Amino acid sequence: MMKLRLSASIVLVALAAFACKKEEMSTEAAATPAPAESTMTEATPAMMASGPATYRVEFTPLWTKAAFPHEYPDTSLIHRPHFSGLIGTGHDASYHVFAVGQPPTPGLERLSEMGKHDPLDAEIKAAIAAGHAVALSESDPLKDFSQTATTQVAVDPAHPMVSIVAMIAPSPDWFAGVGDVNLMENGDWVATKTVDVQPYDSGGDNGTTYLADDDDANPKQPTSLNESAHFKKDGAVQPVARITFTRM
Repeated sequence: MMKLRLSASIVLVALAAFACKKEEMSTEAAATPAPAESTMTEATPAMMASGPATYRVEFTPLWTKAAFPHEYPDTSLIHRPHFSGLIGTGHDASYHVFAVGQPPTPGLERLSEMGKHDPLDAEIKAAIAAGHAVALSESDPLKDFSQTATTQVAVDPAHPMVSIVAMIAPSPDWFAGVGDVNLMENGDWVATKTVDVQPYDSGGDNGTTYLADDDDANPKQPTSLNESAHFKKDGAVQPVARITFTRM
């Protein structure tokens, strides 16, 4: 009888100990916060502009005798004031049709002195073949300043910049141009953008007047903003045209 009571006591103690342990484990489990549900999502690369785009380019002349009276060429001359045909391209940041502070390429020099697109068109085509530009853009010359010159330019996310030039004629080596105009803003293409077109001296000739004799610069000089009296008003260089890019 004594052994039976002892065995029963042992069993009761064991059951009590098990119950206490179970309660302790439940308390610890309740005290330990469950892992928070993850709210992170897998990062995805930022989307680029929605594919390629084409823009209509409209070149509006501002270079008139009323606005630029200093030695303005006689409109009765055979070579009356005009702009050569536009030429340019959509490109990436590593390519430049022209660069202020750098000597002109042979193509830019010939364009600025004679209004010819060759060999600038070949230079642009070489940039296209190398993957730095998209397509060649050209227009006819602009001789009637009551009209505008128009063309189209293609761009894509890898080539969002546009550069376009035209000879200011007659002149020794002057041209009108816009360089590295970015048509992508905040990751998408702009609907429209208007920029001033400034006059430049390509650095290929030493002439300083519209009708100066040919005087080839050797070595070639850096391309610069043309700050001669021909294009200044109140001490500041004035734009000779405006270009409006309109997405098509």
